[in-house]
Amino acid sequence: MENAPKILAINPGSTSTKIALFEGETLLYEENIAHSVEELSRFENIYDQLQYRESLVLESLKAHGTELSELSAVAGRGGLLPPMEGGVWAVNDDMLDDLRHRPRRHHPSNLGALIAWDIATQAGVKLVVIVDPVSTDEFEEIARITGLPEIKRDSLSHALNLKAVARLAAREMGKKYEELNLVVCHLGGGITVSAHRKGRMIDCNDPSSSGPFSPERAGDLPNMALAELCYSGKYTEKEMKARLMGKGGLVAHLGTNSCKEVEERISAGDTRAELVYQAMAYQVAKWIGQMAVALNGKVDAICLSGGIAHSGMFIGWIKPRVSWIAPIKVYPGSDEMRALAMGALRALRGEEKVKEYRSIARRMPLPQFTEKVVS
Repeated sequence: MENAPKILAINPGSTSTKIALFEGETLLYEENIAHSVEELSRFENIYDQLQYRESLVLESLKAHGTELSELSAVAGRGGLLPPMEGGVWAVNDDMLDDLRHRPRRHHPSNLGALIAWDIATQAGVKLVVIVDPVSTDEFEEIARITGLPEIKRDSLSHALNLKAVARLAAREMGKKYEELNLVVCHLGGGITVSAHRKGRMIDCNDPSSSGPFSPERAGDLPNMALAELCYSGKYTEKEMKARLMGKGGLVAHLGTNSCKEVEERISAGDTRAELVYQAMAYQVAKWIGQMAVALNGKVDAICLSGGIAHSGMFIGWIKPRVSWIAPIKVYPGSDEMRALAMGALRALRGEEKVKEYRSIARRMPLPQFTEKVVS
């Protein structure tokens, strides 16, 4: 263990910045640095928070007696970049530029690579990476088509946890991730159900706009009724989007996003809470069936993870509906910090090739001139 590399993992969220230090596969310590609304309100935008969050990470490392010179690699949470394959990606100038100036959406996770880069630069660390970002896109073209040519299905998901769970299941089965077909579910505030074929996530729902409803999100809705609600005059565009993501799902039906509270209400005899909670499990099961179809019914295992996977009640409602498809494996919670660090460790060991990122601007085709340009 003395020679095991030390890897720092950094995961910025809306109200916190999580950090973890690993020595090889061993977690040395983990800290959740909370940020109050008052603290963050001082900053005009997400990118203005960079120096503030970075300084707190450095203070935490110092408080734990960790010298930057001890680090072998730094892994940051991948932000909302353009569609890209899963895997380990080197943070470079192109990625930093796109995150600052051309992100798909503004989100605190966009700071993960920026903080990792700055700390790695100070430490003299050469390996600074992101792992399986939210924008991981390994869809086949057939999976993108919808009933309207103006709208296509995008791959935005809990890819970091989904792929980490898939690799864990493969290891338990004595196989490689690239040898298996798996349906993997992340059951949290948002719910993602995904199909993995031989190491590629070929289909999934976007938990911000489709799939099962969840504790906070509305999921799939009848589109004619949704259109009527949008134009009813009852809601502004901002209010409508908030109903779909943040105030939908259990929040809309039961006034809470706490599954623990819902289960307590069920135990106390609340039949409405039981029906809604069962409906959420029912929708997860239906989406598992859809992902099994994406794999032509050839499924080696169904993996259930995320915070709701701790619930015996919820998982107990899913299992009877899908156990005929494949064996079910349950991995309660999600360890994204370990997933980040293990991606960097695979790269350090040469088990996985580090991919090179190219900017959106550099990917754009040069203009084609049909006439001779006169100088």
